[in-house]
Amino acid sequence: MGRRAGIASFVGTSIEWYDFYIYGTASALVFGKLFFPVVTPAIGVLVSFATFWVGFLARPLGGIIFGHLGDRVGRKKALITTLLLMGITTVAIGLLPTYATIGIAAPILLVLLRVVQGLAVGGEWGGAVLIATEHAPKGRSIISGSWAQQGSPSGQILSSLAFTLVSQLPDDAFYSWGWRIPFLASAVLVVLGLVIRLSISESPQLTRLKETGQVAKFPLLDTFRHHTGLVVLGVFACAIVFSASYFKNTFAVSWATNELGFERETFMTVVLIASITQFFVQPFGAVLASKFGVRKIVTILLVAELPVMPLMFLLISTGSFAWSVVGMVAATLPHVMFYSILAGVLADAFPARVRYTAISLSYGLAGTLLGGTTPMIGQLLLTASGSILPVIGWAVVTVLMSLVGVRVLLTRSAHQAAAESPETATSGVKAGDE
Repeated sequence: MGRRAGIASFVGTSIEWYDFYIYGTASALVFGKLFFPVVTPAIGVLVSFATFWVGFLARPLGGIIFGHLGDRVGRKKALITTLLLMGITTVAIGLLPTYATIGIAAPILLVLLRVVQGLAVGGEWGGAVLIATEHAPKGRSIISGSWAQQGSPSGQILSSLAFTLVSQLPDDAFYSWGWRIPFLASAVLVVLGLVIRLSISESPQLTRLKETGQVAKFPLLDTFRHHTGLVVLGVFACAIVFSASYFKNTFAVSWATNELGFERETFMTVVLIASITQFFVQPFGAVLASKFGVRKIVTILLVAELPVMPLMFLLISTGSFAWSVVGMVAATLPHVMFYSILAGVLADAFPARVRYTAISLSYGLAGTLLGGTTPMIGQLLLTASGSILPVIGWAVVTVLMSLVGVRVLLTRSAHQAAAESPETATSGVKAGDE
C-alpha cells in the first residue's frame, strides 16, 4: 500500500502542478497581451504577474479549508476534491474569452479563476505529502515524501512541453487559440488522476486518531496555539523552493523573451531541459539525506545554491542558448534535491492530528509571501534599475532564508518530537539526524 500511495501522490501532484505551472508560463507569454492590452507591454507583463500572485494569495486559505477537511474527515476526500477543483478551473481558463471579446470582464474572470486555482493547490500539496509519508514503512518517510515532490518537475515538464509545442505555431494562431490547448488538455489528466486516487486507502495514522477519539476539533486553532513557531520556520525553509522555481520558470521566461531577444520556443526549450534534469536528479536529495543525515545534506545543498543562482542569471544574460542551459541546470541541481527532502522534514515537524493543516499553512504562506511575488518583484527590480543585479541580490536572500529556517526548524522539531508520544511522529528519519 505504501508504494501505491506514493504513486497516487506523484500522479496527483503532477497534474496539479501542471495546471499551476501553465498559468505561470501563460502569464509570461500571453496574458499581458490578451487580457491587459490597454497598458504598455512592460506594464502588461507586470500586471499579468500580479494575477499570477493572486493564486498564491489564495493558497493559505486553501490550506486552511482543505487542511481542516483532511485532519477531521480524511486525507483522501480532501485530495479528490482539490484535484477536481483544479481541473475544472484550468479548463475554464482555456475557454475564457479575452479582453478584445468581453472587455474588462475578461481580466476579472481570469483573476477569479486564478483564486480558485490557488485554493485547490493550497490544499493539494499537504494532503499528497501525507498520503505518501503516513503510508510509509518505518524509517522511510523522507524517501516516501519525495514521491509527492516529484509531481513538481513532472508538472513542469508537461507544461513546458505543452507550451514548447504550441509555441511553434505562427503568432496569429498562437495568440488566437494555440495558448488554450495546454489548459484544455488538463481535462484528460484529471480523469487519469481521479482513477488512481480513488484506488488508495485512507491514511492509517488518521484512521487510528479517529478510532481513539483524538481527531482535532479545530486543527487551525490547535496549530496556532501550539505550533506557531514551527509554522514560521517552515515558511522560511520553503523560501528557496518557491523563489528558485518562479525565477526560472516565470520571471526568466519573460526577461529572456522580452529583454534579451530569445525566441519564445528557444527559451521554453531551456526551461524544458532544466525540468527534465530536475525530474531525474531531485530524488537523490532524499536518498542522500536518508543515508548521511538530513541536517548535513540540506546545509550542503543550500550553501551550494548561493553561487549557482547568480551564475544562472549571468549566463542567461549572455543571450546564448547553450550557456543559458548550463546556468539553468546548475541552479536547478541543489535546490531541487533540497525540495525532495522538504516534504519529510515538514511532515516530521508536526503531530498527526494537525499535520495536514500545519504543513499546508507553512507551504501556502511561503508560496504567498515568497513564491507568487517572485516574478513581480523581479520585474519591478529589473524595470526600476535596468539591471539584473538587484534581482540576483533578492535571489541570494531567499537562499539564506531557507538555510537559516530549515536548520532551526530541524532543531526545534527534533526537540518537540522527543517530548511527544511516538504515535505523533511519521516514523521516518528524524529531523535532526546527522
